[in-house]
Amino acid sequence: MYVRNIHKSYGDHHVLKGITFDVLRQKTNVVIGPSGSGKSVLMRQVIRLETPDEGEVVVNGVNYAALKGMDLERVRRNMGMVFQQSALFDSMTVFDNVAFPLREHTKMSRKEIRERVMDRLESLGIGHAWRKWPAELSGGMQRRVAVARAMVLETDILIYDEPTTGLDPLTVQTVDELIAETEEKFGVTSIVISHDMASVFRIADRITFLYFGEVAATGAPSVLAEQSEGPVAEYIDASGVSREFIVAHSKG
Repeated sequence: MYVRNIHKSYGDHHVLKGITFDVLRQKTNVVIGPSGSGKSVLMRQVIRLETPDEGEVVVNGVNYAALKGMDLERVRRNMGMVFQQSALFDSMTVFDNVAFPLREHTKMSRKEIRERVMDRLESLGIGHAWRKWPAELSGGMQRRVAVARAMVLETDILIYDEPTTGLDPLTVQTVDELIAETEEKFGVTSIVISHDMASVFRIADRITFLYFGEVAATGAPSVLAEQSEGPVAEYIDASGVSREFIVAHSKG
């Protein structure tokens, strides 16, 4: 998957200004940047909640940005979204939350849906919780349910929107481990939007740094951490994450 020359404006406000970066297959790709840099707008283009004014989002050789109708829906099913705060339906059990996409988008039988849902829940270590309500689960468990729901259509790409926001440090580490575990177990490609720099340097194989709607830097965590001046260095320094932490915890 890759993104090429994506532009997006709202009226006179030019938010994305030629965004270009590659997404590493079956790796964790993290997008960071200050508030207002265009991270959320970029993700809306990537998952086609909106159509870019210009540019390409290429998935498995197909320009996703140009598709419409059923062609768009077929490609979109290859992407799962794990929303901030999990966004589970409070009025549904864990089972029904995960089954929802199958009931909405497939013609699978009740038996097939049950088998698929339980397989996903058990693979993520939460098969025992299938009858529970979201309010009965910890933050980490809710994230696992959200991942199971995002993957139930057998997606190739998982997009996480600020997955550690509002979580305590221990649960943050649990979510970081979940992202790595899901990638390894299911062979998915992960795209993570985050401002939690400690988490970023624990999970990222590649980081793309957005700055006022442009890509200021992209590369391995160690490459970005080596920058001693400019917006990337200022952002890392302001986060309070030390270079020693980055060296000790980053993948490369």
